[in-house]
Amino acid sequence: MLLHPAQKIIAKDLHRFRVLRCGRRFGKTSLIIEEIKGIAISRPTRIAYIANNYQQARDIAWEQLKKELRPAIIETNEARLEIKIRTIKNEASHIVLRGWESIENLRGQAFDFLAIDEVAMMSNFWIGWQEVLRPTLTDKKGSVLFSSTPKGYNHFFDLCNLELNDPDFKTFHFSSYDNPFLPKDELDKAKATLPEERFAQEYLAKFQKTTGLVYKEFSRTKHLYDNLPKGEYTKIGGVDFGYTNPAAVLDIRYYNEKFYVEDEWYKTERTESQIAEYVAGCGFGAVYPDPESPSAIEELRRRRVNVREVVKNKDSIQSGIQKIRELFLSGNLLINKRCVNLIMELETYCYDEDKDDKNRKEKPIKANDHALDALRYVIQTFDYFPAINLKLREQFLKNMNRQQLNSAK
Repeated sequence: MLLHPAQKIIAKDLHRFRVLRCGRRFGKTSLIIEEIKGIAISRPTRIAYIANNYQQARDIAWEQLKKELRPAIIETNEARLEIKIRTIKNEASHIVLRGWESIENLRGQAFDFLAIDEVAMMSNFWIGWQEVLRPTLTDKKGSVLFSSTPKGYNHFFDLCNLELNDPDFKTFHFSSYDNPFLPKDELDKAKATLPEERFAQEYLAKFQKTTGLVYKEFSRTKHLYDNLPKGEYTKIGGVDFGYTNPAAVLDIRYYNEKFYVEDEWYKTERTESQIAEYVAGCGFGAVYPDPESPSAIEELRRRRVNVREVVKNKDSIQSGIQKIRELFLSGNLLINKRCVNLIMELETYCYDEDKDDKNRKEKPIKANDHALDALRYVIQTFDYFPAINLKLREQFLKNMNRQQLNSAK
C-alpha cells in the first residue's frame, strides 16, 4: 500500500505513543493497516486494533486487513475478528480486532502494538485506557497509535496535549487537504455547503465547541486552577453511583462564597460497598449522594458518613443546571486541572438538538453526566448564601427566559 507524504511522517516517527489528529478521508485507517502489516510480518507480535464498536471494527478495518495480509495468513476467525499470520522468519503473529465496548476482555493480555481508532468517539476513555489498555503494554513495552477526528473539547483534546508534559507522546495534526489523493474541488464543495464550525472540525481537524452545550459559560481559562488557595474550607462530597457507567465522587471545598472542585474519583465496576468504603475514607464533613440509590446510601450510613438528603423532582435537573451556570458566570465555581473527567463532561454535556422538539432546551442528552450529577447534587442542595451578586443573578434569569421564549417560537 502506497503511503502519501503526510502518512510517511507519522510512520517514520519513533515515539512510543503517537496521536494522530486528522480530517475526514486523510487516510488514517490505511496508515493503521500498513503499520499493523509491517509490525506483524517482521517479528512474532500480538497486535490489537480497537474501533469505537464491534461493527465499526468489522466494517472499517477487517476486510482491508485480510486483503493486505492474505499471502501471510495462517488462519482467521470471522466471528472473533482474529487473524494469525506467518512472519518473514516463518514464526507467527496474532492480530485481534475489538470494539471499545468489549475492551474489558483484553484485561490480563499483553500486546506489542495497539491501534486505537476514532478515540474522540469513545466513552469513558480515560478509564479504559488507564485501567485496561495501558497495563497490556507493560510486559513488552508496547507502543500505540491513537487516531481520530476531533469531537468537541473532550478527552481527545487532552490526549493531544499530553506531548507537552510526557516525552513518550507525540501529536500530529493534518487536515483532509493533506491527502493528495483526495480531489481538492470536492473538499472545497464541502467547505461551501457545511457550517464553518462543522467544516473546521470534520475536515481541518480543529477543535470546536460542541453545539448545544449545557454549560457554555465554562471556560478552561477562567475556571481551572492548579493549587487550592489557603483558607478555612468546608469539605463536602458529591456522589453519583454507578457500576457499568462510572461512579463519580467529587471532593469539593467551600470557602468565602466559592466552590473549589479539588479532586475526582471516577471508576467503573465498583460495587456500592466499594464506593462507600472510598467515600468514608475521604473525610467529608457532609456527603450529597444520588437520592435514587437507597441501598447505596445505606452503605454510606453504615460507615457513619454524614449523608445529606438530596431532593429529586421533575424540576431538580434544570434548577441544578441553572445554579451551576450562575456560579460559572460569577466565577464562584472553580475546578482543579486534575479533574479531567469532570472537565470532559462540562465540554460535552449537551442538549438534544432535535429541531422538531420545541422543548429541547429542557432535555439534556443523558450521556457524559456522571461527575456533573455529583456536582449538581451538591450545588443544588448545599446551603450557601449569597452565592452570586443578586443583580448578576437577575440578569442571568432574564437571559435564560429570553432564550426559552426564542426556542419556543
